[in-house]
Amino acid sequence: MARKRQTLQSVEIQNVAAEGKCLTRINDKVIFVDGISTTDTNAPGVAPGDVVDLLITRDRKKFAEAVPLHFHRLSPLRVEPFCQHFGTCGGCRWQHLPYETQLQFKQQQVADQLARLGKVDLPPLQPILPSAETRFYRNKLEFTFSDEKWLTHAQVQSGDTIDDRRALGFHVPKRFDRILDIETCYLQPDPSNAIRLAVRHYARQHGLPFFNQRRLEGWLRNLIVRTTTTGEVMVILQLFSEDETARVGLLQHLQQNFPEITSLQYVINNKGNETFHDLEVKTYAGRDHLIEQMEDLRFRIGPTSFFQTNARQALELYRLTRQLAGLTGSEVVYDLYTGTGTIALFVAKQAQKVVGLEYVEGAVVDAQRNAALNGIEHAHFFAGDMKDVLTEAFLHQHGAPDVIITDPPRAGMHPDVVATIRLAAPQRIVYVSCNPATQARDVALLDDLYAVKVVQPVDMFPHTWHVENIMLLEKRS
Repeated sequence: MARKRQTLQSVEIQNVAAEGKCLTRINDKVIFVDGISTTDTNAPGVAPGDVVDLLITRDRKKFAEAVPLHFHRLSPLRVEPFCQHFGTCGGCRWQHLPYETQLQFKQQQVADQLARLGKVDLPPLQPILPSAETRFYRNKLEFTFSDEKWLTHAQVQSGDTIDDRRALGFHVPKRFDRILDIETCYLQPDPSNAIRLAVRHYARQHGLPFFNQRRLEGWLRNLIVRTTTTGEVMVILQLFSEDETARVGLLQHLQQNFPEITSLQYVINNKGNETFHDLEVKTYAGRDHLIEQMEDLRFRIGPTSFFQTNARQALELYRLTRQLAGLTGSEVVYDLYTGTGTIALFVAKQAQKVVGLEYVEGAVVDAQRNAALNGIEHAHFFAGDMKDVLTEAFLHQHGAPDVIITDPPRAGMHPDVVATIRLAAPQRIVYVSCNPATQARDVALLDDLYAVKVVQPVDMFPHTWHVENIMLLEKRS
């Protein structure tokens, strides 16, 4: 017999926690509360100051996890979400909070994680750098087709029969096979919404089969729209199999109705997942790439290239990184986890030599192309697992760094990488992180050799819990 789950009545939410959750404390026990309500759709998401009934979903000795069942009182912090899909779509989960309040919580999140996990001496945090744009700030979105769209709570409660279940939109949180049909998305500027709606309308009108994620049946799989701040547009259509007549008809429709598309491409993918880095992407019309501009630098963006999704705020992030690096023109700079070389090339004019290291070989190819595109000959890029490439022998071959810039993935740096950084002993380290928790852990491993001089949070993704953080470390005398 299944044990009945515990419920808590009229609990006030006290604060925010990591990964978009909130928290409260009862009898010195921390309860983490997921933001999505199970039954009350009039107030999706939780916020500090809400008074709610909670359903305990996981109970441990020192903490518990819960979801809200019913809202008794809404927090005075709340504002009306601007998107009709809020609460069902997994993105923009902080829309119900004013942007200024979001920034305060992100600043607090950085401070708490550095203090709790790093346990090193820190200067006062600099005020978080806000994003100038809080809507339409992304330059890339991926939409998925489905022949069984996810029905919202309101649609189910209405009792109406919904005959057409074809959808083109986003995955419902924690459900790989359920897609929410999207009408208007406030993440990417025009013509993103118009392109998606045009593809969906054409496909429905012409009876093109939408994909089924479980059965791996159908034809239309995925639609990717990429844009640049200079107005260029890339559209990539992912299909499960080749049907030349149907494919040409759809792509021709897009070409005729959206002449602003710079690059129109497609890929045939009959694998069990939507990744296509190992597949041939074919150009139907236009160029096979976009060009993004940052200051006087140009960056080539192909269909599989990584590029910061908030380009305007990335420019501010790179400027801060360059400023904290304190370059005079004589330094050897290592850029670890360089990606497509954006930061490396951004600091190259102020350095004698730049060495970029990256795990993804395709990204290194893009970095080399970008260096050539900008006539930068003293930036050199190498591919491989960071812990295997960044060795004492590599330092001897390419010169010891005066400055290291590191921008690792969320997992942070491997201990072997930290050990080699200690061996290299640069004068300054600029650590850019999308996860202050692992950043704090890594900085603690360097604390005996380096002092933290600057802590600068940066908001790259408004209306989400994600926060970037830059730290400047200087070698102790």
